[in-house]
Amino acid sequence: MPQGTEKNPLDKESSSFLAKVSRFRETGLFLFILVVMLLTHLKNPNFFSLENLDDLLTNTAILSILALGMMLVIITRGIDLSLGSTLALSGMITALTVSSYPTLHPLLAIALGTLIGIVCGSLVGLGVAVFGVLPIIASLGMMYVYRGLTYIVSGRRWVNASQMPESFKAIATTRLFDIRLYIFIAIVFYLAFYYFTNYTRTGRRIYAVGSNPDSAAITGIKTWRFIWLVYAIMGGLSGFCGVLWVSKFASAQGDTASGYEMNVIAACVLGGVNIMGGSGRVGGVLLGAVLLGTLNNALPMVNMSVFWQNAIQGSIILVAILVNAQVKRNVDRGNLLRRHI
Repeated sequence: MPQGTEKNPLDKESSSFLAKVSRFRETGLFLFILVVMLLTHLKNPNFFSLENLDDLLTNTAILSILALGMMLVIITRGIDLSLGSTLALSGMITALTVSSYPTLHPLLAIALGTLIGIVCGSLVGLGVAVFGVLPIIASLGMMYVYRGLTYIVSGRRWVNASQMPESFKAIATTRLFDIRLYIFIAIVFYLAFYYFTNYTRTGRRIYAVGSNPDSAAITGIKTWRFIWLVYAIMGGLSGFCGVLWVSKFASAQGDTASGYEMNVIAACVLGGVNIMGGSGRVGGVLLGAVLLGTLNNALPMVNMSVFWQNAIQGSIILVAILVNAQVKRNVDRGNLLRRHI
């Protein structure tokens, strides 16, 4: 909201109600994660071993980072289906580069992947923000373009561990303050995004654009800039995670992260991000990513069939969507009643 304007008391009451609902949802989600963990531990005592918990958090780190970018995109009433292809393209180009230049510093490799991702995300954002293409159409089209480019630049070959220098593969195994680097990076990103969305003008305006684009434009906010920005951020995070992915698995292939965008969107939905835009919290997204990571780790440990794993995850996501829809209806009904009081 522009400086110099005062909030309507009803708006404050509505915001307070939304905050209470969000906290309640996040608390329930946290308790549900604990229940899943405890039930899994009863079936398999190895679940709470330090090695397994380390693997769980490491495997969840990439998903959680990508979910932050998707949260911003969804808040602006958009969607990005190209993130998996962007991740694959940036990872492939980076892998080919370090295999040709083994002495390249890992930080430069990360910067290269991130830059490629920003370019990819910016092109999607340009189509949505400037040319008015529907987000699902723009990102779907670029998804196939980037996936095709991945196969073209690689010559339909894959880069394996023997072709990558040890310094590059060490990104996945390095520890900082006795914490796996991936986990530490995810923590830093969440702290940065929490500050960005709650305490910066740009963060607040992204929410304003998603809540009511017409009103935001009337107040002088150039909505197209913020829409373009969130796709560029999403692309940058995808490129960054592309480097982490290739380093972790010591392999770059044309089908890397194929369909992974569905997992990222699911983490956002589970975390309470409104698919219609305008609302979403960093804490909720973190819990949504952790829940998905916990399910992916726990269900195989209790010898659950792959088919049942998909069914259970799908059912939980469906319940989350229904809960979000009901909450939105209650909020809208409450706002409508307040207007008539």
